[in-house]
Amino acid sequence: MTKHENKDVHTMIGADAVIQGNITCQGGVAVYGKVFGDVTSEGPVRVARGGEVHGNVQADDSHIGGTVDGNVRVENRAVLGSESQLKGDLVYRMLVIEEGAQFQGHCVLAGSEPALEPEQHSETPSADHHSDHDDE
Repeated sequence: MTKHENKDVHTMIGADAVIQGNITCQGGVAVYGKVFGDVTSEGPVRVARGGEVHGNVQADDSHIGGTVDGNVRVENRAVLGSESQLKGDLVYRMLVIEEGAQFQGHCVLAGSEPALEPEQHSETPSADHHSDHDDE
């Protein structure tokens, strides 16, 4: 990451750190270590090369250089770096995918997400329910 990419980053997760749980920040977050939980920020989220997030990411913008195993939602710009691995869906306004990036999921332009239909649980009448005692 270059110096200008860290200007709005107020929280850094060091390379030897392992966080078990969700992180919520008003300022930006840079992840050099591992996070097992969701990362939510009103600023940018940066996942450095070697950094990992095993959970969802929600931010103003993001730059993924490492691994994210979860969905990513950014209000502005998403960058998938040349060594990034994203396994999850991506919602963005602007998208940059560098050569070599690995992405497995769906891309959706923010504001054009399909309306989620409520899950329909099919209630199949079960004829297999029998009482423990027989009617005589």
